[in-house]
Amino acid sequence: MKVTIIYDNTAWDKNLKSDWGFSCLVEVFGKNILFDTGAKADILDYNMRQLRIDPMQIDEVFISHSHSDHTGGLSWFLNLNPVKVYIPCSLAVSDDTVTAIRVTEKRKLHDNIYSTGELKNIEHSLIIREPTGVTVIAGCSHPGVREILHAASEVGKVRTLIGGLHGFNEFNLIDNLETVCPTHCTQFIREIKDLYPDKTLEGGAGKVIVI
Repeated sequence: MKVTIIYDNTAWDKNLKSDWGFSCLVEVFGKNILFDTGAKADILDYNMRQLRIDPMQIDEVFISHSHSDHTGGLSWFLNLNPVKVYIPCSLAVSDDTVTAIRVTEKRKLHDNIYSTGELKNIEHSLIIREPTGVTVIAGCSHPGVREILHAASEVGKVRTLIGGLHGFNEFNLIDNLETVCPTHCTQFIREIKDLYPDKTLEGGAGKVIVI
């Protein structure tokens, strides 16, 4: 599995633009999944071009929750490539031309690819199950990291957590993980790095994580 961070508050690759928001490309099991679309279409477009990510090669979009820093580039992208979009039920889509698949409960999207289901009526996260363990990709973790990891653990043993963790400070939940990449809205990135220097990966637009 390969995860490329396209949009983030910081830029790993200094040729990319940073901005408040999140998006990444997940390449796994023959699927190219665009997870969230950042806040601004022009920055999403610019960073995708710099990373040589072809929008027409993306198979589907997964929107974690309704906040504009995760949905801002969605209309622009779908105008280019009108693929299906997995959205939590709490997200309103007014455009009838959008092929939106509303997610309420935990569900299988493809073989070994799942949604946690919409947790606390606000957000769902992406689960990837590989033979070596489970990877979770979260937008902002509004429902809480504990709840997200619990939902993902029903699919398999969670080994990797990537994405925005907001005010997460139950650091002991990271103890049994092998890798964590805190991005975007995570308030305690420095504390996570200090506590878990060997398992923490720095995020930022342009960061590529191969699992």
